[in-house]
Amino acid sequence: MTDRLRQTGRGTATEYRIRAGEYTAAVTARAGALRELRHGKRDLIVPFPEGALIPDYRGVIAAPWPNRIADGRYSFDGADYEVPVNEADRGCALHGLVFPLDWALESHDDASVKLSCSPARTAGYPHELRIVVEYRLGEDGLHSTVSAENLGSTTAPYGVCPHPYLLAGPSPLNEWKLEVPAGSFLEVTPDRLLPKEVRGVDGHEFDFRASRAIGATEIDHAFTDIKFDDGGQARVLVHDPTGTGVGMSWDRMCQWLQIHTADKKPPFPNRLGLAVEPMTCPPDAFNSGVDLIRLEPGATCTASWGIFAV
Repeated sequence: MTDRLRQTGRGTATEYRIRAGEYTAAVTARAGALRELRHGKRDLIVPFPEGALIPDYRGVIAAPWPNRIADGRYSFDGADYEVPVNEADRGCALHGLVFPLDWALESHDDASVKLSCSPARTAGYPHELRIVVEYRLGEDGLHSTVSAENLGSTTAPYGVCPHPYLLAGPSPLNEWKLEVPAGSFLEVTPDRLLPKEVRGVDGHEFDFRASRAIGATEIDHAFTDIKFDDGGQARVLVHDPTGTGVGMSWDRMCQWLQIHTADKKPPFPNRLGLAVEPMTCPPDAFNSGVDLIRLEPGATCTASWGIFAV
């Protein structure tokens, strides 16, 4: 991210509340965003005020690409395309096309809400997608799925991720302990955060395979070589020294994980939470092609993740 505070779109006038057991959540029609998630009286993500602009893409669904496209330009199946640059200081197209949209309500009950959107076809992305997000609360936390269906006649490049900022507890982020089941990370250029090479975490400050304090380490990188359990799930765990914590799980559809320690310079609040973003592809995948999904006409792609109190 940048040192500026980014505000996403217009205010979020419409939202839907859900609850189950000790969990409550609020989801906004704008961006299909998870505005708030609580366990009892404790926030599990960094919230933003009801009806407000969305700061720093908190809780949004990033699609049809996660992270960034360099210069907003890419080639696909022999044709060149250009999408709007919305990260001016780095000259990139950030977090896709659907975060400024108001998503339509598909269903809503006490414990779940389902929203959909269909981004307009443009010269830069001339494909017809229908994207559906469902948030469902249970006794064990939040479960979320995002499905994209290609309704058009052309193969579409596609990727997706959620964008929550996790809260482990009341202590400063430096004191939180982090566990990330990833054996490699993507080294990026310091000025634009664009991919350079994948490196192993052995001996590096980004090795969080065993839980340890984040300390002063600044992270805004994608991780891969993720270890999934026998059920096909991977988990990030974050613990506060007071004894509270939060976890995030995701399925094998997301072979990449962006971690960001939300570092900012004054006057903006620094290190408010830990962004944890399971991604189906790495940054600038529209150019590299790495793990880029080719969504064929009539096909559907579904990814899932969840957040739970520890």
